[in-house]
Amino acid sequence: MTNNDIFKKLRVAHKLRDDDIVKILELVDFRISKSELGAFFRKEDHPKYMECGDQILRNFLNGLIIHLRGPMPKPQKKNP
Repeated sequence: MTNNDIFKKLRVAHKLRDDDIVKILELVDFRISKSELGAFFRKEDHPKYMECGDQILRNFLNGLIIHLRGPMPKPQKKNP
């Protein structure tokens, strides 16, 4: 299973649109355009197909966690 397959399955499972994915990636300060994103969801034999790298999938997964759970709370300082 490729990163593209995983990305596609997550997109369908969470019912995400391109706009949603772009916003999720922005949560982790990763910028990508809709056209670049569309290249990941094309068929492998399409001329504009692009392989999804580990960095993009990792950033998407980290952004998805923030999107679903919210940002991590800041640790509270203990008073001595």
